Amino acid sequence: MEDVLRPIYQERASNGDTLGIILIEKKKSESPVTDNLDAVILVIVKDAEQSLFVKHYQYKDETAGLFVVTESLLHDWISNGTNRRVVEWLFNGKVLFDRNEYVDSFKQRLHSFPCEDRLRKMGIEFAKLIRRFIEGKDFYESKHYLDAFNHMVHALHHLGRLSVLEHGFHPEITVWNQVKKIEPQIYKLYEELVIGGESLEKRLELLFLAIEFLITERKGSGTKHLVSLLARKSEAWAFADIINHPEVKSYAIDLGVLLEFLVEKEIVSVCNVETKGKGLYHRYYYVETHNEE
Repeated sequence: MEDVLRPIYQERASNGDTLGIILIEKKKSESPVTDNLDAVILVIVKDAEQSLFVKHYQYKDETAGLFVVTESLLHDWISNGTNRRVVEWLFNGKVLFDRNEYVDSFKQRLHSFPCEDRLRKMGIEFAKLIRRFIEGKDFYESKHYLDAFNHMVHALHHLGRLSVLEHGFHPEITVWNQVKKIEPQIYKLYEELVIGGESLEKRLELLFLAIEFLITERKGSGTKHLVSLLARKSEAWAFADIINHPEVKSYAIDLGVLLEFLVEKEIVSVCNVETKGKGLYHRYYYVETHNEE
């Protein structure tokens, strides 16, 4: 397939904006990694009118996909975990073109997993974990057990990804294989929820207690990114200032519930500022010095 696609990627390689080209070939009869295409060519470019351009090809009985992605979108995929396949593409794909060792440097950064990148991703997973846990508990208390079950499966998934990040690794698509080796306690919770012998109501009841404990245990690592950001200035933050901060945009949708969790746990403090309305106040958030430490 590489020979068939060579004219396509060679043309892209001759473009001065192209930073790297990677070939990913399907290894199984069913492969979500390649969208079931026989091969995928990932072309990373410095800039383009479209941040993502995709084209599909057919050659006899084989299919291929061309993905042209800008450097900025690639960084977003990695930082926010919105396209988990791309990590596998970068690590396991065959590098066909590498301008000034761009791809090699990018992969080295992924391997080293700088602290600031890891803390941000941990913040994303922790925020999603809190969201799913609260919504799942609400469904459970309303006796909507199947909806509660669905949310708790997602909550466990975020907890599993958080544990992998805490150990310094990127969560892979097969995250539970990683969790089984790294955090067997969490893997056991997942097994008990999905295939446990107790009634669904009882399984959920026990799981809420266990996850609540694990959330408390991990609140320091899971919220460090946001708390460190808030501690950068001595003045209190308006919610709008926090949610619009570029370092928080990756988990802005879950920011409200995460911030309330931090207030409840007395990690973040609140101050009220009068408005023109009688008895109505603006709510501001800040981190005290002893909390920062």
